[in-house]
Amino acid sequence: MRDEHTVICSPAVFELITDDAPAVRVKVDLTYHSRDPFAVQASFRTGHGSAVDWVFARDLLHDGLIAPSGSGDVRVQPVPHDPNRVQLELSSPSGHAVFTTCAQTLGEFLHRTYDAVAPGHEYSWLDFDSALSELLHKDDDRARD
Repeated sequence: MRDEHTVICSPAVFELITDDAPAVRVKVDLTYHSRDPFAVQASFRTGHGSAVDWVFARDLLHDGLIAPSGSGDVRVQPVPHDPNRVQLELSSPSGHAVFTTCAQTLGEFLHRTYDAVAPGHEYSWLDFDSALSELLHKDDDRARD
């Protein structure tokens, strides 16, 4: 399976939630690579030319569709009293943001990722030999410097 490679991209619209202003719609590209089978990338297009990328565990996104999930920089949970929406909370040293989005959109994206790499089979997609070789070559390059 290591020689095969699947990339799944799905556009989504998230709403940035603030206490003192109406929600702001943000276009987000959700991406999944079978070469990094445990992760999902969310690229937030802010309108300033470049995207803001967040990478987090695919399981976190799945679990957050059902119940509050995450204890670090990314937290996902169903929106209380609205089972059709999911809340995504992002925290970093430079700020904090809370978004909501359509639970069905996230669920469909996850379903596509599970069709590509079934849960529990992620390790069969990892190329440990290549990763180890890359690490060893980096160490060789540092030793020469």
